[in-house]
Amino acid sequence: MPADIPAIVFIGGGPRTAGVLERLAANRPALFAGRVDIHVVEPHEPGSGRIWRYDQSPGLLLNSMAGDITMFTDGSVLCEGPAADGPGLTGWAAGVLDGSIRDVPPFEPHILEQFRALGPASFPTRQLQGKYLEWFFRRAVAALAGAAATVTVHRDTATAVEPVAVGESPDGGAPDGGVRHRIRLASGAVLEADLVVYSLGHTDSRPDAETERLSEFAARHGGFHAAPSYTTDVDYSPIGPGQDVIVSGMGLAFVDLLVLLFEGRGGRFEEQPDGGLRYLPSGAEPRIWAGSRRGVPFHSKISSTFRGEPTGAPRYFTADAVGALLAAHDELDFRTHLWPLIAKDAGHAYYRELFAYPERVSGSWADFEARFDALDWYSHAREDLAASAVPDPALRLDLEALDQPFSGCAFPDHDAVQQAVVNYIRRDLALRTSPDHSETLALFMALLKVYMELGRLVPQERLNSRSQQAVHGWWHGFFSFVDSGPPPHRLREMLALHDAGLLHFLGPGTWVRPDEASGRFVAGSFQSPVLVDAAAHIEARLPSPSVERSANPALTELHASGRGTEQRLLTADGPHSTGKLLVSGSFEVLGPAGSPQPGLFAVGPWTSGWGAGAFARPNTNAAPFRENDALARTLLGHLAARLLVHN
Repeated sequence: MPADIPAIVFIGGGPRTAGVLERLAANRPALFAGRVDIHVVEPHEPGSGRIWRYDQSPGLLLNSMAGDITMFTDGSVLCEGPAADGPGLTGWAAGVLDGSIRDVPPFEPHILEQFRALGPASFPTRQLQGKYLEWFFRRAVAALAGAAATVTVHRDTATAVEPVAVGESPDGGAPDGGVRHRIRLASGAVLEADLVVYSLGHTDSRPDAETERLSEFAARHGGFHAAPSYTTDVDYSPIGPGQDVIVSGMGLAFVDLLVLLFEGRGGRFEEQPDGGLRYLPSGAEPRIWAGSRRGVPFHSKISSTFRGEPTGAPRYFTADAVGALLAAHDELDFRTHLWPLIAKDAGHAYYRELFAYPERVSGSWADFEARFDALDWYSHAREDLAASAVPDPALRLDLEALDQPFSGCAFPDHDAVQQAVVNYIRRDLALRTSPDHSETLALFMALLKVYMELGRLVPQERLNSRSQQAVHGWWHGFFSFVDSGPPPHRLREMLALHDAGLLHFLGPGTWVRPDEASGRFVAGSFQSPVLVDAAAHIEARLPSPSVERSANPALTELHASGRGTEQRLLTADGPHSTGKLLVSGSFEVLGPAGSPQPGLFAVGPWTSGWGAGAFARPNTNAAPFRENDALARTLLGHLAARLLVHN
């Protein structure tokens, strides 16, 4: 890596890195004319990385429809760089089949079958999505290679990044007088770079004290405990047929767990004449007792279409509204200042679509909207307006009830819990898969649009600490619960497993504790008298972010060296760490004192940025694409400044 050619090293080569590489290629002609060497350090296949790798169960699906997936920064994205049109997952699959997309490797027969069956409303396998991401990565690399850049992939793991002062580097140091970096790899290889980008996606954390306590308890009593992890990376073979298993968490990791423990063990689902499913067991399945804070699974994805006008841009949570709040307040409070605008946008979209069903409402939409515009969401007048316009209370939007569906409920026995959860799932499926309830789609889209806008409109540093905690905690959790749920058939499968006696529900407010007297885990609900004990306990969720306890050696070293630190907030209860790596609004790694670390950048869900996925729906001004473009332009700007000094 000659000193006169600048170098960038990406630690992590999944879809986020692929997106930044594409943006480097798109922005390079306007910002940096010189040579550049790019190195990508990724132990898995570049593009798909660990999460989307091919080597996982073909039964694991995305929670997005194929038509809602693209990696391309299309014309809707409000960024400084040029737009780049290209096929989303559906178009890419069609192009592979008809031969118009040629730069692909041979595919195995079962993948080709998935290509043929794929449509915009299909939920693709993670294996298939991984192939799309790998193709996009190769495409980005090819675009850079045509612009006097080299991209080298190292199937390796970065273990440390060390700053190299001028004169220390074996190649003579950095000629502009700045700092270069020495990246050490697990294989013993060493890379030199001017800029380093930590782009690691979802990472594991070493167990905290409570997790260690539970694992130690299980080991001591011959039981089984699975700590929070990416579901497919856990070995569940110690769980035997018919064994009782307590599962805490009913989100997407729970859905994956059911796939692996039931269909993954030879069972299958059979369609019934009444439209339901019947589960045919293999005999190798355990019996699951599942619960969570809410006590219900994430909401189903929606299969309806708009009857009225599609949901447009936010009407109340706008740049002007947020700007006025920023001008009036030194600090913003999420619950006081921002959430009422978000809630009102959700309500406007929901009720506008509900008025497309005249038999369900009274009056006209024009009259309702005129009165709605003038009212605060949390006002008696707004509640009175909804009550007068929507005779059926069940059709009025209650966001608090949506968030906590069993709030205030007390269940007398096990059967009552089962019936309540089953009825909830059935109603959710009826509302979200029926063509006659597209108001749920309007709500979905309204929340999605706000989620994508939040980071663009609200500077994170202008939120008080309580609000930053709420954004990373409650808001993200609520959005995921409503908008990031599984395909509808997964909820139908839950009902079938319940009917087969293989899945039981613990209810809301689930707790789990080890019982030394029995040597078993005991679980219950704060809203039910039912207690369950089992030798096995699975925490079905991703690990909480923690740079300090990261299982990734590069992050561990970054924290241990003092160059990187966790984001810490001063709340009413004292200092609170989010566990996320502290970064600036320009993706610079910040030290404990808040000072940027020269040449170090980070992007992804484990950083203190607003957080966004690696891919998104087409034509939605997607946040990850805006971030990728901004980061790529920042990197190119640093290279251009270096070249100017050197010349």
